[in-house]
Amino acid sequence: MHNRRVVVTQRFFDDKTITFLENAGCTVVQAELPAGQADGNLSHDELVTLLQGAAGWIVGHARVTRELQADLPDLQIISRRGVGYERVDLEAAKDFGKVVCIAAGGNDASVADHTMSLMLAAGHRFRETQQNMITGNWSILMGSDLYQKTVGIVGLGRIGRSLVQRLKGFDVQILAVDEDRGDGFVQQNGIELVSLDDLLTRSDYISLHVPLTPETKFMIDASALLRMKRGAILVNAARGGLVDDKALLDALKSGHIAAAGLDVFVSESDPEYKSVTQELIELPNVIATPHAGASTREGLDRTNMVAARCVVAVLNGENPPAQCVVADGRRAG
Repeated sequence: MHNRRVVVTQRFFDDKTITFLENAGCTVVQAELPAGQADGNLSHDELVTLLQGAAGWIVGHARVTRELQADLPDLQIISRRGVGYERVDLEAAKDFGKVVCIAAGGNDASVADHTMSLMLAAGHRFRETQQNMITGNWSILMGSDLYQKTVGIVGLGRIGRSLVQRLKGFDVQILAVDEDRGDGFVQQNGIELVSLDDLLTRSDYISLHVPLTPETKFMIDASALLRMKRGAILVNAARGGLVDDKALLDALKSGHIAAAGLDVFVSESDPEYKSVTQELIELPNVIATPHAGASTREGLDRTNMVAARCVVAVLNGENPPAQCVVADGRRAG
């Protein structure tokens, strides 16, 4: 049989998925990462050592550069346990005949739940209240309802749509920046499609659900933040880099933005923003989590399996689900 060695550089890889891969004839190798370290912290040489001879790679946040792919000629499939792919050089994958997949559909529910949690926690000032209680101050802080507010959603992809379903019980008005895909979703859910500028000026809560691309980088900059309603709440559980965190820090300190719920930060990819992130997470009106929106037991089990199914399909010479494929170098060959 041809090479079916699969390396997993992600933590929390469940036994059921490992068994699935083994039953498909794969040899599964799980990278042993130091405590507190993710595959995004591994150097080029460390990754080459781990992946030498592997046909499949189930990856987290490692940078999959052209140079790395060139040094891994046996690698056929790069399968992300997640849905972002900005750290993978897709053109290189096509040039080298490799397939790049994402775990589409695996974590939609988990991230949408997490987004709702950030909205509610920010609006009701949970963090600030509990911090006060720890110091003996049990005075009540006035929060804000989500009920009957205007919620702006930037991006009606899988997670954005899952969020819409969860918002139904709050009797909100939903504005969205996206296109009408003609499947009736916008009309059925009473969504008003608007420009980004309109969404910024009208929304009480804004939630971002778009990929990070050159076009979307810093889409929420100082100017956009100033156009937001005074007292509005911003939630970003999508990608660090959609928001200019320096500008957000200023807007929060000035009181123009009431609060923010953040699961992602610019500093994840740009170390120069590390001090900005530290200042943000120390603010009492910021609810912060460490890019953990998809990290539930159930969500990780689902994304593990989607990623694994993509690997097996490619190693079998078949096509993974179309919604999972972001680059297929086999077609270019």
